[in-house]
Amino acid sequence: MTEEEEGALRTQLARLQQEHRDLDAAIAALAASPASDLLQVQRLKKRKLVLRDSIRLIEDQLTPDIIA
Repeated sequence: MTEEEEGALRTQLARLQQEHRDLDAAIAALAASPASDLLQVQRLKKRKLVLRDSIRLIEDQLTPDIIA
């Protein structure tokens, strides 16, 4: 992997992590609201899970394989 590719992955990783944190805050705000839309909360949680999987995939690509 070139430095350019690694930099691009790290940039994408930072963006996805920020979006994950933003969704976490949005879910918490909706859950605290008395008139919260449960369907909207479920959609946000699903999106958050997709982001988590994408984050882990990129982290795996950035972590070098270590042969034991």
